[in-house]
Amino acid sequence: MTIQITIELPEGAFSALGSNPDSFAQQMRLAAAVKWYEVGMITQSKAAEIAGVSRHEFLEALLRFEVSPFQVTPEELAEELARE
Repeated sequence: MTIQITIELPEGAFSALGSNPDSFAQQMRLAAAVKWYEVGMITQSKAAEIAGVSRHEFLEALLRFEVSPFQVTPEELAEELARE
């Protein structure tokens, strides 16, 4: 099941990315999913689902957006290294 959401945007929003409304909407879904993943709000699987792409495609998007696919805080990393 899907839900459709309507968002009002100024006409110039589409030209800013050189896209049409459908492409812009897809890009916005992907950008939101990447950001939510980056700040730890959602998992990779959920982000891919929200973005409407495969997990592999989502990982490629993380590379394009320069976001690490590994979401570990410095404290978590230090704890893990201390256990070894």
